[in-house]
Amino acid sequence: MRRMLDPLPGEDRVTVMLAAFEGWNDAGEAASDALAHLHRLWGAKRVAVIEPDDFYDFQFTRPEVRLTSRGGRKIKWPLTKITKASIPDSNIDVVLVHGIEPSYRWRAYTAELLAKAAELNVNYLLLVGALLADVPHSRPIPVTATCDDEELAENLGLEQSQYEGPVGIVGVLNEVAMLAGMPTISLWAAVPHYVAQAPSPKAQLALLNRIEDFLHVPLDTHDLGEDAQAWERGVNELAAADPEIAAYVQQLEEAKDTAELPEATGESIAKEFERYLRRRGRDQP
Repeated sequence: MRRMLDPLPGEDRVTVMLAAFEGWNDAGEAASDALAHLHRLWGAKRVAVIEPDDFYDFQFTRPEVRLTSRGGRKIKWPLTKITKASIPDSNIDVVLVHGIEPSYRWRAYTAELLAKAAELNVNYLLLVGALLADVPHSRPIPVTATCDDEELAENLGLEQSQYEGPVGIVGVLNEVAMLAGMPTISLWAAVPHYVAQAPSPKAQLALLNRIEDFLHVPLDTHDLGEDAQAWERGVNELAAADPEIAAYVQQLEEAKDTAELPEATGESIAKEFERYLRRRGRDQP
């Protein structure tokens, strides 16, 4: 895959913002869990928040009470948290945005978020989402990558989204960023609708693999790979216990195998080989 990120002329580093939002855009919580993984992996530190009062219906998105380490109680409000980290052994800084889809004033919310991006000198925006789809759990989770910036799309070999229909905050942020002139890529994982409950480690891993491909940095996902395998075995057992579900899964498998047989060779193998070489290079002394 061609490289996504290049520093601007006269600059040595590049800053990419990755954003995911809990709710309608986050089937199986795969997108928000993927960003949480990166937050832990890179030791990201909070640099800003978007306060919730103007954007949430607290009867719908309720604050939570938590016990503190000293035995007290504290209200946790639905903040949009913005953290920052530098990826080791690279020239890439990342800004991670983790929030809940707002109830109100989406245009004002996205404008405030892009203002934060400008303050943090963000060069690229990578939006991460997950949706429910008719896909089998036993095959690789599809991740669709789209870009509405013609120059960036041509450089990366991506297509513009052809989706029409209702959108969530990710879709709105994509359009607002495009209008603001910020190069933006959207990644969407397809989560099997019959196992939509969180967590969805196989979809989370698929998103992280695509993020790794775009950033061209190795990601430590070994433990998550084991979780994904255990998840798949568990779903296999559940499907085997119900003949109707087993037949439905088989139907999805046959449709997937027929439609994407060419994916068994070519680009998909090349991507996996590049990923292997990056991780191998990281593990060597």
